[in-house]
Amino acid sequence: MDADPCRVVVVGDCPLIRLGIVQLIAGEPDLQLAAAVSSVEELDEHPVEAGADGAPGTAVLNLRLATLDLARTVSRLCARGYAVIVVSAAAHIDLAPAIRAGARGCLDNQAEQAELLSAMRAVAAGETYVPGPLAVHLLLAPLHLTDREQEILGRVASGDTDREIAALLGISEHTVHSHLDRLRDKIGARRRADLTRFAIEYSLVPPTPGRGRSAHPARGD
Repeated sequence: MDADPCRVVVVGDCPLIRLGIVQLIAGEPDLQLAAAVSSVEELDEHPVEAGADGAPGTAVLNLRLATLDLARTVSRLCARGYAVIVVSAAAHIDLAPAIRAGARGCLDNQAEQAELLSAMRAVAAGETYVPGPLAVHLLLAPLHLTDREQEILGRVASGDTDREIAALLGISEHTVHSHLDRLRDKIGARRRADLTRFAIEYSLVPPTPGRGRSAHPARGD
């Protein structure tokens, strides 16, 4: 006997994205759309009945909410038995609180359709789904590394000097020194080699050919 299709609830405040996810689900025989609403409040008005396994299904959440509001929404849905996937529209949103609130999967709006389908199936099967780059962000979140700090750390790992980093990023060398001082305090590493090792471990090295000076455009020397 074939297994029952995975039930999916789509909660999204962008009509076009919501429709796109609904159409994606409709083309997959092992997935079943249980509801498509614009808010959790609308879901309250039209609650979804539990499936054969006693759970309402997987909720794909795509809402423009602040970090803590998103975490509260995730917690609210998890309390009702949903396995939650957060599809974030804003790269600056810290998803770590949503994960702590119970989200089983996280993606961003740039994800391919196949990746979202994989996430739905994985989460419905009781697994978690967080793609590599986002997983790195979540691992770094407790350190509160800013985007600029991560960028500078990556340039250090590429072999750039402080002066080269300043020129590449359009900031002063003094600002680079200030960022590096904060990085050393946060990471607990004083030597440049240790900062480099940390950046490599967390895949923060920029995807440029070569290292150090060879990564720069040819100079007439």
